[in-house]
Amino acid sequence: MAEIEQSSITTAELADRVPDIVIITGMSGSGRTQAMHVFEDMGYFCIDNLPPRLVLQLAQLVGINTGVGRHLAVTCDLRSQGLFDELLDVITSLEEHEMTCKIVFLEASDEVLIRRYNENRRRHPLVKPGETTADAIQRERTQMASVRARADMIIDTSRMRTSALRAKLRLAFSELTDQQLMDVQVFSFGYKHGLPVEADLMIDVRFLPNPFYDPEMRPLTGLDQKVSTFVLEHPKTKEFLDAWFRLLDAVMPGYVAEGKPQLSIAIGCTGGQHRSVAIAEATARYLERQHYHVSISHRDLPRANTTATGEAH
Repeated sequence: MAEIEQSSITTAELADRVPDIVIITGMSGSGRTQAMHVFEDMGYFCIDNLPPRLVLQLAQLVGINTGVGRHLAVTCDLRSQGLFDELLDVITSLEEHEMTCKIVFLEASDEVLIRRYNENRRRHPLVKPGETTADAIQRERTQMASVRARADMIIDTSRMRTSALRAKLRLAFSELTDQQLMDVQVFSFGYKHGLPVEADLMIDVRFLPNPFYDPEMRPLTGLDQKVSTFVLEHPKTKEFLDAWFRLLDAVMPGYVAEGKPQLSIAIGCTGGQHRSVAIAEATARYLERQHYHVSISHRDLPRANTTATGEAH
């Protein structure tokens, strides 16, 4: 079984290490569905409950071997007799087609598996009439023993939170850094147009000096250099940005560690035209320098007051 070291790895090293295909298997109730969701978040092409004999065909169909840069993850039910030998044949065929493959085996203790089935009020898929869940689990362990022995990575989920499983799989099978895996959306808005309900973090910058009161800058926006310079170069703004960026440095790693796939940061001023736009742009640039995957938008900029009169923005 391959062990993945918790160390700093470059993006290039991650890309070289990640296999073309990951086959997820293991004990029923051990977390295969949750594992599949992790691979979906990492951008893998995912198929659930795929017969092993179809793995090669699917890989060819989605172009895994054409250099498109996409990876495939499948869950396979390997409990039926003969499927393990079939799996070995599949791996050999993949290697012959110059595709790499890894097997992830998920397991948990008997007590945990029984509790999970009881809590979910589900019936174990191998239970026969007159059998207990414990009987089915023992028979499944026997059938899966050879598959487990062949696995490249074995994960015991008995005492593992979903976030920990996500982190372990990301470390082993993502070609992106943890920061790049989280989609950070930074956007500006105007309070007078309503609060953004989708924001995870929201900061009010209406206390900063307002370009609106300069007639030359009033019809401009925070995307214009004159406005941006006025806002960002003011001593009060510099003091704020220093504290704001330190706050981001403190909270962003926590979101990454929790495996949060998406984070929305909203920055508001009165109308969403001047200050919030300039600060949102500065925030996005700062996070990009920290190697986060960032997108930026300005919710209320289409409503911008580009005439010489109007309300304070």
